[in-house]
Amino acid sequence: MPIGNPTYFQRDIRKFNPNAFGFFYCKIFAPSGLLHPILQLHHNSKDGIRTIAPLGEWEGMYFSEELYNAPKFGYKFEVLWGYTFDADFVFTDFINDLHKLRLDYPKSDPMNFSAKLLMNAAYGRFGMDDNFSYIEILTKDEYGPFEKANIDSIINVIPLGDNYLVQLKYKQDIMDTMLDNGSENHNINISIASAISAYARINMAQFKNKKYNLYYSDTDSIFIDQPLEDYFINGTELGKMKLEGVYSKAIF
Repeated sequence: MPIGNPTYFQRDIRKFNPNAFGFFYCKIFAPSGLLHPILQLHHNSKDGIRTIAPLGEWEGMYFSEELYNAPKFGYKFEVLWGYTFDADFVFTDFINDLHKLRLDYPKSDPMNFSAKLLMNAAYGRFGMDDNFSYIEILTKDEYGPFEKANIDSIINVIPLGDNYLVQLKYKQDIMDTMLDNGSENHNINISIASAISAYARINMAQFKNKKYNLYYSDTDSIFIDQPLEDYFINGTELGKMKLEGVYSKAIF
């Protein structure tokens, strides 16, 4: 995982450090005719932002390890600038301990479900938008002047006995004060969240552009029309696949 402080660079960092680790803004050259492109892009369409996996040429910011995996599928890339990080394993014990709990308890047991939620939610927690709302509790006499001064920031007002509970939009000056005095600690790390999602795409790329037809894939599943090779399959080993079912029809 990326750890420590990022270091900014310009031009192709790989000329000085062939194994540079971090996030690189690149020109991407995808091979023509690739059935299942593996590098994704956020595209501004008439229907809003969409995630696509294009062919052709474009520019974008990508995790270094995902870029290093792309040439296996015929991609080329030119690094223009970016940020390097130190790298270390920071979740090994956390994930292994939770995975052991899932093996020790049946799926019907709350311990199994709790362990599953903790494993899955860690990624989203690091990628969370920290523009949080905040709460003020005001007397009814205080609320009138407060509303006039903060009318654009008020999200919701709930009567609370003789008081009002007021939910307000994030304000930078208030949040900075909370962070400074230690009452708020969001522990957000976009680089870690981005790396986790990139590693998932790297892992799922091994099931694309194969001899079998791939009808659908997501973070951890595939729908194909042939049996998967045996070495991919183990129902209890972390990182392996398991057969969920065989179907004659599917709707996506």
